[in-house]
Amino acid sequence: MDVFHALRKRKSVRAYLSDPVTDENLLTILEGARLAPSAGNIQPWHFIIIRDNEIREKIAKECRYGKFVSESPVAIIACGNKQASSHWYAIDTAIALEHVVLGATALGLGTCWIGMFNERAIRTMVNLPAHFEIIALLALGYPREKIDLWAKILHMIRPRKKLDDILSNEVYGTS
Repeated sequence: MDVFHALRKRKSVRAYLSDPVTDENLLTILEGARLAPSAGNIQPWHFIIIRDNEIREKIAKECRYGKFVSESPVAIIACGNKQASSHWYAIDTAIALEHVVLGATALGLGTCWIGMFNERAIRTMVNLPAHFEIIALLALGYPREKIDLWAKILHMIRPRKKLDDILSNEVYGTS
């Protein structure tokens, strides 16, 4: 799948099959993250892969809008190293995590980026050192078909903006 097809196909998946993600697919996806650009090529990210059901269930309880993490066969905790790159760790880690999202999409997997969670509780669960900050969580697995009425309504009332609405030439507000 080419990158533009993956960009169009990507969506937030909130229902997963119980089918496991193969080590080969997971490593391929994480290799994509490893290749992501970063300021000064510091690569201040670290990914904690959670496959254990019990731990994913505990993590799901700490996510306000991410209860489906307990259903996904893999959860990824994306951490940024504040010591290694104090100004850019969050942005660089987010770029690498988006590489994971697109790589997963290209392999037929679904993901959902989770940005609202109890960092302190999750940090304690995974024994995260103080110089790392959890940037985001990612549910990962094979999508399960589910009618998501909220998503359908949301996309009807708030469709994707047109390119002209998000683009200026040379100076803000000029087309």
